[in-house]
Amino acid sequence: MATNLQESSDNAKVEALEAEEDAASNQPRKRVIFGILGAILAIVLLVIGGKWYAYARVHAGTEDAMIDSDVVAITSKIGEKIDAIPVQTNQYVRKGQLLVVLDNRDERHRLAQAQAQYEQALSTQTTLVEQSRGGVAQARAGVASAVASVPQADAALAQARAQLSAALAEVPAAEANYSKAAADLARARSLVRTGDVAREELDSALAEESAAAAQLASAKANVGAARDGVRAARDRVIAAQAGIAGAQGGVTTAQGKLAQSSDSSQVVSARAALDLAKLNLQYTRIYSPIDGYVGEKSAQIGQTVSAGMNLMTVIPSKDIFVTANYKETAVGAIHVGQEADIFVDAYPGHTFHGHVISINPASQNTYALIPSQNATGNFVKVTQRIPVRISIDDMNPKMPLRPGMSVEADVKVR
Repeated sequence: MATNLQESSDNAKVEALEAEEDAASNQPRKRVIFGILGAILAIVLLVIGGKWYAYARVHAGTEDAMIDSDVVAITSKIGEKIDAIPVQTNQYVRKGQLLVVLDNRDERHRLAQAQAQYEQALSTQTTLVEQSRGGVAQARAGVASAVASVPQADAALAQARAQLSAALAEVPAAEANYSKAAADLARARSLVRTGDVAREELDSALAEESAAAAQLASAKANVGAARDGVRAARDRVIAAQAGIAGAQGGVTTAQGKLAQSSDSSQVVSARAALDLAKLNLQYTRIYSPIDGYVGEKSAQIGQTVSAGMNLMTVIPSKDIFVTANYKETAVGAIHVGQEADIFVDAYPGHTFHGHVISINPASQNTYALIPSQNATGNFVKVTQRIPVRISIDDMNPKMPLRPGMSVEADVKVR
């Protein structure tokens, strides 16, 4: 028993000595291994750090960024009750797809009433136009008649002047004949007193003188009548010319009535009311203006909505972009068109690519309802954020991007 214990103790000592010898021999080996591992780690960290530094040196990054889009608010243009909503929240809809159906019974009645009023106004206008056209035709006929009467009046004036000329031409002969007859009478009276001729020759001279006087009086009377005829013919010419002017004035008046009947304000007003009724009937069907997803839906069937009330929102499925809020100290190096790397928290390890679309003309604080301002006349300098819009050029259907997702945006500024 004691011998066995002694042997066990000796064996333990031998094993302890062997362990110490092994530890002493393995210690340099471990140091070498740890040294190699440390060198490899240092090289890896140096390579990673160098890449990170090289990347960070030419990129301006921010974590204050998110997926964004121009959300479309679906509103009603009229006040009416909702009959049906054929879409559900989160449902994909296409442009032109029916979203909301409003009760259209009142709108259909108003449309029928407006149509009847328009047709009545149009019929009244048509009657007035036809009457005005008849007046224009009658006035033009009057102008034609007046124009046709002018040549007749001119011809009558020419004839009267010819008659006057003829009458004037007869007067000298009648005067010469009367002068001869008067001279013959005087000579006959002288000869009768001396007894050289018989009484019968005096009577004959008296008769000739009386006939010549009558002829002269008649010639002069004809001249007066011819002159009166010329004056009357001239008056008829003037009257005919005045008739043309009057008839033309009648045409102008008739044309004015025709234009007034053609541009009836009642027809215009009725047409406007009809167009408005048609639009209101169309407004009872509300369609999606874009391709996208139905977001927040506040409308319910049976609800009476008012004009301008928000019924739901549609989130676009294509026009997605990144809104990155850069510090004002970094935005100076950012320009439109620069390339950008986009890292979405929802898809770690994947890099989206895009480019700068635009830079907001003001900081976020400018758009705040209550901008930060300590007191009048005091200003504390605080680094502001400028929103930068970045496009996403390589959309992946397997990695849908939804507005509000957190992202990190790095713009290549060099």
